Amino acid sequence: MKARLKFFGLLGLFWISFFTVSRILFFIYLYPQTAQLSWREILFPMLLGLRMDAAMAGYWLLIPGLLFIASAFLSNLTLYRLQGIVTTMLLLLSGILIISDIELYKHWGFRINTTPLMYMESEALSSINPMVLVILLLIFVLLMICFLYLYWKKLAPSLLALPALSKKMAPVWFLITGLLIVPIRSSFSVAPLNTGAVYFHKSKAFPNHAGINPVWNFFKSLTSRGEIRYPQNFYESDQLDTVFNQIMKPRHESIKLLSNQKPNILVIILEGFTSKIIEPLGGLPGITPELNALTREGILFENFYASGDRTDKGIVSLLSGYPAQPRSSIIKYPDKTQHLAYLPRALQKSGYNTSFVYGGDIGFANMESYLTQAGFAHITDVDNFNSDLDDSKWGVADHYVFEQLIHESDSAAKPFFKVMLSLSSHEPFQVPMETVIEGTDEGSLYLNACYYTDKSLGEFIRQAKQKPWWNNTLLIITADHGHRFPKPQELKEKERFKIPMLWLGGAINQSDLRVKNFGNQTDLANTLLDQLNLDGQSDFLFSRNLLADSLHSFAIYVFNNGYGYVSNHAESIYDFDVGSFFKEQGSEAEVVAGKVYMQKLFHDYNKK
Repeated sequence: MKARLKFFGLLGLFWISFFTVSRILFFIYLYPQTAQLSWREILFPMLLGLRMDAAMAGYWLLIPGLLFIASAFLSNLTLYRLQGIVTTMLLLLSGILIISDIELYKHWGFRINTTPLMYMESEALSSINPMVLVILLLIFVLLMICFLYLYWKKLAPSLLALPALSKKMAPVWFLITGLLIVPIRSSFSVAPLNTGAVYFHKSKAFPNHAGINPVWNFFKSLTSRGEIRYPQNFYESDQLDTVFNQIMKPRHESIKLLSNQKPNILVIILEGFTSKIIEPLGGLPGITPELNALTREGILFENFYASGDRTDKGIVSLLSGYPAQPRSSIIKYPDKTQHLAYLPRALQKSGYNTSFVYGGDIGFANMESYLTQAGFAHITDVDNFNSDLDDSKWGVADHYVFEQLIHESDSAAKPFFKVMLSLSSHEPFQVPMETVIEGTDEGSLYLNACYYTDKSLGEFIRQAKQKPWWNNTLLIITADHGHRFPKPQELKEKERFKIPMLWLGGAINQSDLRVKNFGNQTDLANTLLDQLNLDGQSDFLFSRNLLADSLHSFAIYVFNNGYGYVSNHAESIYDFDVGSFFKEQGSEAEVVAGKVYMQKLFHDYNKK
């Protein structure tokens, strides 16, 4: 009995060691973020994470415990083989999740959960540079070699020398296995273990995230799948609707910018274009010279924010005026999206011919279903281009798509509403252009890809200005979301979400105008509809007219399980995992405004 208990204890220690090494690997792989931490901020996740590691070890010991019960009826050799197969399979599974997690965290800023399953389509791996895949595979192989050697050479042989287990002792092992509920729950209270147990930092998310066991987090998320329900009591007040209406409704008329009330409308959505690369918005100089120059020709919204951190969330925010959600993407639930308002449908009712242009696979992330439901009469994607042009990881390079946009605009019935989504500035940042921004690191490759897209945009506009339809066209340039580059910040930081929005074109009657009001992607719908004097603004519950006077000026952005609120005089960041604010600056009224907005979103999402 003692020998079996010793093996069982050593196997538990084996798993805790594996997860500890994996946490060290997390810190090393994400060195740029780790380098900004103090020793205390590194040590605390290592110590606090042991609690979650022990819980995951408890889960992984359940099958070996059951095998020990069965060993009363099995030979030692059979037990040796079965325990070996189980441990090897669990190691491989854990290793895959851990290696996936360290790369995904660079891009998404949160530990692995079931979110990647929403994007497991043919293009999903296209985001990863082949060299990065080689490095990840090498790390995985080394990790597996070390721990498989440790198990098979140091632990497993002792199974062959175990004395036989009497059948009377089988119930005892059943009890021992049942006691694993203690580390698994990690608590004697009603509430079981959750990620908040490893959160200790009040302002930085990265050291808190480092303490999370990614394998535990993935399976916890997996078992919680199904329809996500958001809290009904995040902000409880009988004045909720009143306060929401106060912060959303302007008190005066807006300025009018159009020389024609029914212009053609072109919306260009640039992949991952953050304000950090646009000089007039305080970004790096020289990355987007074309867009920089164009800001003097039109109306630049200086405080515009993405609602979420992914393309599918940005598309819904721009075209349905609907905010991103912390732990879900509404585009994945057609039963919910059918209840959304749609800007294309609103324009279609007014006589606009609608179409969407994209150089990639429109079926990715359920976009085709959403765009069709949104009212786009025609959708162009990679299948509509010559196959010779499909030579990048994600599809057709941007300058070819801009050429297609010119062609379609020439032949489209007027007035038209056309939306184009670019893709070349998406990872792995491979573009058909001689390198302008030198460097082979991801940050430099991103900047070079943005330079290429900006160059393609500039050429498109030069061609468009020669077309007869230009003088009656409103062109809106914005982005689907921000980006971690350049100068990566934590996902919760506002800099990750600030993006451009520029209005220009022959239908604009003003130039070189700066709009100071804070807003986000959801506000495009009602800002545009007001300029067109069209009805339907009340359908877009979360959309404001950013050109209105006396607007409550603020922006809301949403990350994995939290939100940020930003205005001229306030900034707050709330994390639902912690259940408190990371940052809380400004008046109580501003703090309440953010909570009211999110509670209204939760109510609305739950009932759709």
